[in-house]
Amino acid sequence: MITADRIFSITTSEQFEQIVMEVFRFQAEHCAVYAQYLSLVGVDIKKVQSIEQIPFLPIELFKSHEVYSATTEPQIVFTSSATTGMTPSRHLVADLAIYERDFIDSFRLFYGDIEQWSVYGLLPNYLQRQGSSLVYMVDRLIKRCGSGGFYLDNYEQLLADIAVDSKPKILLGVTYALLDLAEKYCPKLENTIVMETGGMKGYRKEMPKSELHRVLCQAFGVDRIHSEYGMAELLSQGYSVGQGLFAAPPWMKVLVRDINDPFRIVGTARRGAINIIDLGNLYSCSFIATQDLGVVNNDGTFRIEGRVTDADIRGCNLLVQ
Repeated sequence: MITADRIFSITTSEQFEQIVMEVFRFQAEHCAVYAQYLSLVGVDIKKVQSIEQIPFLPIELFKSHEVYSATTEPQIVFTSSATTGMTPSRHLVADLAIYERDFIDSFRLFYGDIEQWSVYGLLPNYLQRQGSSLVYMVDRLIKRCGSGGFYLDNYEQLLADIAVDSKPKILLGVTYALLDLAEKYCPKLENTIVMETGGMKGYRKEMPKSELHRVLCQAFGVDRIHSEYGMAELLSQGYSVGQGLFAAPPWMKVLVRDINDPFRIVGTARRGAINIIDLGNLYSCSFIATQDLGVVNNDGTFRIEGRVTDADIRGCNLLVQ
């Protein structure tokens, strides 16, 4: 039986592969959208015997279909941010306890117990952006650590509160807000990790990560910028402690597919489109073909290097039309 305890207790590649195959069979039977996709691409579920044979669901289908494997009503629906005229993705979440355990356990792996930290969010608060999985996560982290808060557009209060906070601090924000803070105040932050979650959200012109991190390091007086890698369609997160090199928790794995052949995994050290296995997505779909570009290293760490520009890559839009 697949349980959250089994998923979040994974420590070996053998355990991961065993649970992946169990989750695949479960979702191939219970997730109607995934089952339909497998049928359309001609996959015989019984013949899938390894991770390499598992087809990944195009992430665009979260915009047009309900990707859901549970029989109960969802407890919450997370939505992606979308500019005017765009359709947001919708991620139906059957069990919020799984999501909360996911991000708490992931945070602990990279940074230790959340109670030891203060978390300051340069993000809209939960009432302003109720459908955001990121805002939900940060809201719960703030409540768990008991210090910090949301400070979007309230830079002076943010800096005043950080200055009198003796705990180690994480300043986590969307890219454009961190740049605004850096340019307007250029504050030198002590005992503080600066973490960007990516995205200008249309507020500013996109810039290379290396340049972004150089500007932020200089403004905040830190030697590196941390990053969080997540999205509405995933319940797990990867983290980078600097230099844009991400690692994932043991229940999440990143693979690279051929940009022109969505069913071919190209292996390590080669650039391509990102596929993600996220076992936290137990009751939606754990096998997601994203529109990110990147490279995976031999040790499983990965870099994100942009976005796929052509959304109609062959084989990836069978259910979108």
